[in-house]
Amino acid sequence: IRDRSRRPSRRCARDRMTGVDRLWNGWRSSYVSSLGADRSPGGGSVFTRIIESGASDEEAFVIHRADTVFVLLNAFPYGTGHSLVVPYREVADLELLEPHEAHELWATVTSTVRAVKTAYRPDGVNVGVNLGRAAGGSIAEHLHVHVVPRWVGDGNFMTAVANTRTLPEPLAETAAKLRVAWPASPPASPSSGPAAQ
Repeated sequence: IRDRSRRPSRRCARDRMTGVDRLWNGWRSSYVSSLGADRSPGGGSVFTRIIESGASDEEAFVIHRADTVFVLLNAFPYGTGHSLVVPYREVADLELLEPHEAHELWATVTSTVRAVKTAYRPDGVNVGVNLGRAAGGSIAEHLHVHVVPRWVGDGNFMTAVANTRTLPEPLAETAAKLRVAWPASPPASPSSGPAAQ
């Protein structure tokens, strides 16, 4: 008689064949299900509320303000230096941005990457946008671009296995470093330079 309780399931066998490992991070379930719970009708996204709150840039961890976008630290960072580039105008999708907003958004993403590289000397940088809740957008109603410095061997798998993140410095210190490292001039616009004259 075979002991069926010791046989791997078809799914486990398939995972072994494809080399896929899974780390379940069940803590995200309560986080995802709570999204939007604190949003009052007509109150706007958390980003809109931050901008309209009257808080100082230091209090709100705002790193940089441009005409149509701003940069602030993620209050729940995946790692030190995790920044968000956000349009002031609350739109959900890239295609809803006006051309000048889209240009400034991506120019500011580039400046944020430069500041993160100057301040932290990471081994790499993740730049990403999650459009819609199904894509992982935690604040899906307000477009934002993540800029996350990464290091070889960084330890933020800890969230998945211990419901913990390892962050070596407070947000206020991170904000101060990124403000100092902010590039003196933004990248040139496509309409400037010798070809445009």
